[in-house]
Order: sequence, then C-alpha cells, then structure tokens
Amino acid sequence: MNTTTVKGNWNEQKGKLKQKFSQLTDNDLLYAEGKKDEMMGKLQTKLGKTKDELTAIIAAL
Repeated sequence: MNTTTVKGNWNEQKGKLKQKFSQLTDNDLLYAEGKKDEMMGKLQTKLGKTKDELTAIIAAL
C-alpha cells in the first residue's frame, strides 16, 4: 500500500474502518502527510493487529 493509494480515498476508507471497528475515533484515523507510521502504530495498539494485518484490512476495503 503506498501513500497515494491511502491518500486518494482515505475518507471512504475511514468510514469503512469505523464501521468495521466501532471503537475507532476520528482522532485515531487522522492521516497527516508524513505521519502514516504514527497513525498505523496507534491503530495497531488500539486494535491489537500487526502492521501486515492492518495493511491487508485497509487494502481490502
């Protein structure tokens, strides 16, 4: 998953992630340029998933 892919449809993906994982907030899904790793780390911690699992989940949305 590259930055362009994530950035291109992030609002749509955010909505789908929030539907799938109701415990996620807008703050958890805040995507800022250059902060992808920080956001992924927050999601890993909150959801108990590995980076590879999260990447697969996001790619499947």
